Amino acid sequence: MQGKGFIKFMAILLGIVCLYSLSFNLVTYNVEKDAKAFAKGDVVKEKAYLDSMASVPVYPVLGLTYQQVKGKEINLGLDLKGGMNVTMEISLAELTKSLANNTNDATFNQALANAQTQMNAGGKDFIASFVNEYEKLAPNGKLADFFANQDNTALLKANASNAEVKSYLSKEATSAIDRSFTILRSRIDGFGMVSPNMQKQEGSNRIFIEMPGVQDKERVRKLLQGSAELQFWQVYQNEEVVGILENINKTLALTVKDTTAVATTAAKPTDTAKAGAGKLADIVKGTKGKDTSATAKTAEAAKKNPLYAVLSIPTYTAENGQQALRPGPVVGWVLQKDTAKVNAYFARADIRSLIPGTLKFMWSLKPMDKTKVFELYAIKATSLDGKPDLGGEAVANARDSFDQNNRPEVTMYMTSDGATKWKKITADASADANNKKAIAIVLDNTVYSAPTVQNEIPNGVSSISGSFTPEDTKDLANILKAGKLPAPAKIVSDYVVGPSLGQQAIDSGLASFIIAFVVILAFMALYYNKAGWVANLALLINLFFIMGVLAAFGAVLTLPGIAGIVLTIGLSVDANILIFERVREELALGKNTGTAIKEGFKHAMSSIIDSNVTLLILGIILGIFGTGPVRGFAVTLCVGVVTSFFAAVLISRVIFESMLNRKVNISFDNSVTRNAFKNIAFNFVGRRKIYYAISTAIIALGIVFYIINGGLHLGVDFKGGRTYMVTFDKPMKTEDVAQKLSSNFDGEEALVKTAGADNALKITTPFHINDQDPNADKTVENALRKGLGELGTKYTIESSQKVTPTIASDIIYGAYGAILFSCVVMFIYILVRFRKWQYGLGAVIALFHDVALVLSFYTILDGVLPFPLEIGQDFIAAILTVMGYTMTETVVVFDRIRERLAEKGKDDVYGAERDTLINFALNSTLSRTILTSLTVFFVLIVIFIFGGDSIRGFIFALLIGRIIGTYSSLCISTPIVIDLSKNEAKKLSK
Repeated sequence: MQGKGFIKFMAILLGIVCLYSLSFNLVTYNVEKDAKAFAKGDVVKEKAYLDSMASVPVYPVLGLTYQQVKGKEINLGLDLKGGMNVTMEISLAELTKSLANNTNDATFNQALANAQTQMNAGGKDFIASFVNEYEKLAPNGKLADFFANQDNTALLKANASNAEVKSYLSKEATSAIDRSFTILRSRIDGFGMVSPNMQKQEGSNRIFIEMPGVQDKERVRKLLQGSAELQFWQVYQNEEVVGILENINKTLALTVKDTTAVATTAAKPTDTAKAGAGKLADIVKGTKGKDTSATAKTAEAAKKNPLYAVLSIPTYTAENGQQALRPGPVVGWVLQKDTAKVNAYFARADIRSLIPGTLKFMWSLKPMDKTKVFELYAIKATSLDGKPDLGGEAVANARDSFDQNNRPEVTMYMTSDGATKWKKITADASADANNKKAIAIVLDNTVYSAPTVQNEIPNGVSSISGSFTPEDTKDLANILKAGKLPAPAKIVSDYVVGPSLGQQAIDSGLASFIIAFVVILAFMALYYNKAGWVANLALLINLFFIMGVLAAFGAVLTLPGIAGIVLTIGLSVDANILIFERVREELALGKNTGTAIKEGFKHAMSSIIDSNVTLLILGIILGIFGTGPVRGFAVTLCVGVVTSFFAAVLISRVIFESMLNRKVNISFDNSVTRNAFKNIAFNFVGRRKIYYAISTAIIALGIVFYIINGGLHLGVDFKGGRTYMVTFDKPMKTEDVAQKLSSNFDGEEALVKTAGADNALKITTPFHINDQDPNADKTVENALRKGLGELGTKYTIESSQKVTPTIASDIIYGAYGAILFSCVVMFIYILVRFRKWQYGLGAVIALFHDVALVLSFYTILDGVLPFPLEIGQDFIAAILTVMGYTMTETVVVFDRIRERLAEKGKDDVYGAERDTLINFALNSTLSRTILTSLTVFFVLIVIFIFGGDSIRGFIFALLIGRIIGTYSSLCISTPIVIDLSKNEAKKLSK
């Protein structure tokens, strides 16, 4: 075997990378286990312990902190951990109107409304739609009249054509979405959640955000949908505020009777040789290991100085050796976990009276470097109305750049009015050469930067520099620009999963994973004897590689992701089955084991490559068109296909070579399986019209049930609406629940179906789905709870989902696109590989046949089975996977036909000879088709039984799809080539 050394090297290298990537999970597990042992069931104590470990090195040798390690482990999706995901939509209509200075022109606004209507119906490009609509309404109208102004002359001329305006608006829209992403990211980071997942949905104005562990829905909605307000403030110096803080501390000492600050002390600065060193030390991690007398002294000190127990005044060691106040606007250092307490102190009525009306306290955006300590800034309000010196409307543009010393900086461009105000502000701040002042740059009441102004800036162009990385300056430039383009963001879909349902999903997912794995191992060992154990070893290595690669890429593991991994386990044996069946054929011809293995790998390689490429293509298409859980399924499928090829083909070959060198006897069967699938001569081609009739009858029956049922049962992500998963303490009648809820939903439909057990119901309603009121979600939930309360039994809302009609239409068009695009790609691939359009068309017909059959079974069985059969995103994932099954099995047969033709030295054959050839190909690959189908079927059955209710409908689609795919590859896709080639055969006969 050539390249054996390279394969071993790559396997070892990949193993090291995977081991390193997975090691972070082990480290975090140990830290969190210690936290649970320390807390003894107290959630607050457990969180405090983990907070205290944030900046502590926990990874041996590398010295990585717990916070760093936590960010590198495999993250669990909200269906496994509980939490919330949302899809935010940036209003490009509002953006466009603001760029036109909020014009009242009737034609302009009508064009905006028409473009928005098109977007609601599934349109993709708002800017293009707007320009087209305006040109329809005003054929001679010039859009530059609305958008060209003094502030953007460098980007848009007054005489610009509509096409140039369109280009300008498209760039501004893209920039606005990027800036919205940056702002939302900073808000989420400030929320303090662990490992959020954010994705810009390319080609749209939407942002997908997944927040595992979050349960406060209203807080998240307010956090994400709040306005992004940019402000520039003057600041107080530390020495001007310390007296106020002293008075606050004394007042608190007189009134605070109890404190929980017995286990912590305030963040304290290390003595430094000069001001500005900014180092921190002595951040106490907890009371573990301390004697009780020290704890008592800390508690007593906290009572005497409540504020200073959690807030440290910034000081430094002056040249005379004495402690002095650090100059600058930072007036306090506070641990992250104590910021809420400081806020509560400042919010008290008696404390507010001590704070001058011109003084505002604001927190830094991020903790100080490698700590959990935040800076408290003293902001100065100089106007009578308490507004900032300058607002975000004064910034015309900002960009990240580098100064003359190649250090990252931000260049900021003011509007003409803003430049005048900025000149005065900077002149005042830099007037005293011995006491230069800072200007605080604030977004949503959080200080992003407070640079010291060195000189007056007269022209409205200034640079902001500091300890920035290129990424920092890029983000800051985006933040500065955010004030110029108000583009409201609203939640168009959300999905909330409770923690108990997440834990249930983990348990069921793990159970299905283990059982499916054992089933595959047992099957391979029993059927293929010693060679089966080689396949099992390759399977274990493959599983290790899959998990390691997912960890290395920071993938989020979801329940569909686990389904993808388990499915990959079933599919990974496909390559081994192909190889082993070819080896058995070679052995039957009397060849020795070594030669048979070599020939088996050689002849199976073409089929393995083709089947893996088709699955990989479908996985990529799923990743492009899918969102959320569907994309998670696609990622694991693609990773699994690649690692399976490496493990099952290359590593197993190395193992066989090693066994042969050591003269180990290798058996590929046993007495029971030795003659399986031998001498089979089934006439698939001759019976093809019977198969056509069977398929036609099933599809016709599906159409009948489609009419009877009033159409397909569309899921909420295809039609819009709200869905709630609710569990009760006892079995409930769906009709009774639906009646109660409908009366509380003002007569709107409440569709109620069982979700597995009789006490678990799935409730779907369109109630208030088009309501733009920010409180609409709360109104619907209150009505739901009122209706459920009237049933007189205890209940728990396990999860909820909202999808607006706008995003539902996009999902539908995306699904159509995914299926049609898959068919086109499959046709092209087969046409290129086999150079016969009949093969490509036959495969595509089989794909449409499979989709039609699966849809027919869904309509026939809907309402019969004890779980909902909905057409949603997960169903599309199942359909595409079924298409993948059909394609992999079809190309294996086509490969055998091509191989046989090559043996005969012919390009093609016709008539009875072609019938014989196709029957031979189908029968000679029948063992592989049946065995692969059985292994995948076993896996799916296990997931169906043990995988949990949330994916049962999805797995059911895969189950019937697996059966249909096998039937289709044997009875439709290849035999139909005969009928597609009749005209060609007639021409040749003439």
